[in-house]
Amino acid sequence: MNLIDQSLGELARNIAGATRLFHEYQLDFCCGGRHSLREAAQSKGLNSEEIVERLAELQAAGNAGLRDWNEVPPAVLIDHIVQRYHETHRADLPELIRLARKVEQVHGERADCPLGLAEHLNTMHQELVSHMQKEEQVLFPMIKRGMGAMAQGPITVMRMEHDDHGQALQRMADLTDDLILPRGACNTWRALYLGLRKLREELMEHIHLENNVLFEKVLETPAGHA
Repeated sequence: MNLIDQSLGELARNIAGATRLFHEYQLDFCCGGRHSLREAAQSKGLNSEEIVERLAELQAAGNAGLRDWNEVPPAVLIDHIVQRYHETHRADLPELIRLARKVEQVHGERADCPLGLAEHLNTMHQELVSHMQKEEQVLFPMIKRGMGAMAQGPITVMRMEHDDHGQALQRMADLTDDLILPRGACNTWRALYLGLRKLREELMEHIHLENNVLFEKVLETPAGHA
């Protein structure tokens, strides 16, 4: 199949560096990973030929030292997800909430102040913590015990919650003019938006690894194999 007709999730899963490229073009490869590159590019008015050319270059370059998560057992990928993303989100979000509150308190009179951002981030934090706990306490232990055949229901629920996280990221973008700093932004404001860019990239990578790699691997693995 031509690259342009493959889904964003497939491309992100199979071409090292594709996720960085998709971040650059603001293509949703996690929650929107089932859309083809052709569909996604058309919806955003992007030059699909240019993106295909750059993907082909990445494909020709190979992994370039990047770990191929398709090649590791689900249990190893789960440990990576928990350590690299779950723990990072838990550590980062409280500080981002604090920074957002400070920006709103000090600059609330400005028309370009992201009013409501702190409350939104607090909601995101609560929903993410709840989501990650369900994965760590229910779904991930099931997968590690080789109960993939029984995991379809929980996986469906997690995918739905991932869609909710994607909508939360869009709301965050709406509140912040897509994280574009206004003129005269103070250091706190700059630190906040820098941290939010990191959160957005890491949460999208996190969801991609679950939706497009872990869950696909689990659902195609016979029961009793992990």
